[in-house]
Amino acid sequence: MIELTRLNGHPFSLNALYIETVESFPDTTITLTNGRKYVTKDSAEEVQAKILAFYQSVQLLSNPHLRGDLDEE
Repeated sequence: MIELTRLNGHPFSLNALYIETVESFPDTTITLTNGRKYVTKDSAEEVQAKILAFYQSVQLLSNPHLRGDLDEE
């Protein structure tokens, strides 16, 4: 889960695994895979950094094939 802030200032948690797109118009709009949309005060860059940190914390990016790294064998 990543912590974000609604436009009214209230914090909320969002499951980063379901995020499909992050767009700025100028508010940051997050669209989930089910079509639901959330608007947040956080910038698109902040959201992307939080998503990356979440993926790393659950070791989703620990597989070298997912990262695009080649085997050294």
